[in-house]
Amino acid sequence: MVEWCNTNKDKLKEYKLYGTEGTARRINQVTDLEVKDIGHGPDGGDVHIAYSILEGKLDILIFFIDTKKAHGHEHDIQTLIRTCATCDIPFALNKSTASYLIKD
Repeated sequence: MVEWCNTNKDKLKEYKLYGTEGTARRINQVTDLEVKDIGHGPDGGDVHIAYSILEGKLDILIFFIDTKKAHGHEHDIQTLIRTCATCDIPFALNKSTASYLIKD
């Protein structure tokens, strides 16, 4: 995620950005982007993201997953998928889709 944000930082500056605590911190450290912390992932950060979608505060969701290992929070990812589908919010799980969502 950090690498992708750094590559696309000029375009991402056009957006108001949110991320779970660790991801937001890493992106802020490496890029000149300002990513607001929306909560610690293991402590319900995914739930905060879903709630923000339901409140209409997010227009797209970019949430990369590691496909090479199982996730202990797989049910949280499924919640995000269902929430985005319900609210008609575009959801990118990989770099290719994320890049497509932010292109001109």
